[in-house]
Amino acid sequence: MARFLYLFLDESGNLAFKPEASGSSRFFIITSVATEHPFDAAKALHDLRYELLQKDAEMGECFHASEDKQRVRDEVFTVIQAHLSRFVIDSIIIEKRKTGPPLQDLYRFYPQMLGYLLRFVMRQYELELYDKVIVIAASLFAGQHKGPAEKAVKTTLARMLPTGTRYRLFHHSAKSDFDLQLADYCSWAIYKKWTVGEERPYKLIAERLRSEFDIFQRGQRFYY
Repeated sequence: MARFLYLFLDESGNLAFKPEASGSSRFFIITSVATEHPFDAAKALHDLRYELLQKDAEMGECFHASEDKQRVRDEVFTVIQAHLSRFVIDSIIIEKRKTGPPLQDLYRFYPQMLGYLLRFVMRQYELELYDKVIVIAASLFAGQHKGPAEKAVKTTLARMLPTGTRYRLFHHSAKSDFDLQLADYCSWAIYKKWTVGEERPYKLIAERLRSEFDIFQRGQRFYY
């Protein structure tokens, strides 16, 4: 029977390397949500959307953690928790002020950081058991980010996948994919912990958080 590994990628924070007072985020976080079974959670989130509409909940076009009302967030996290055992979450934490100037160029920053995360994730699996790895990302592949992000994914997978294991890379709008919206919620929960110390949403996903790596944890500047 064919086996597929799905990776849903999301990011939190912005890539403006400026003082926080100017609106730049302190952290930039990239999160991977991996699963072999994305179908049930997507169906449950689809059903939840219509249930909330029937209850006259105030909602946007899709579930988006930073914009959703607390009432909606609570319901989404309930669904995520019900299906969490099928997912594994990995995240890389980048404190931007510790990023050396040469690495602040997107064509160096993205391949380095996203590549680091993907290499770690790939090493956790017996890749020869899978027929295909399917990578789906939203904001990572928008605008000026698209080239560097695609380079990081394609380079990493080409180097790490065994002969005969194929991969596909898709960059979809989060509006079109409930699993990307799930990844957004997971990344947001981690981001809230790191930026404002809010741990309530973080604790809801913590049991499936395999890695949360602060790449500058020793305080050094990273020049690449």
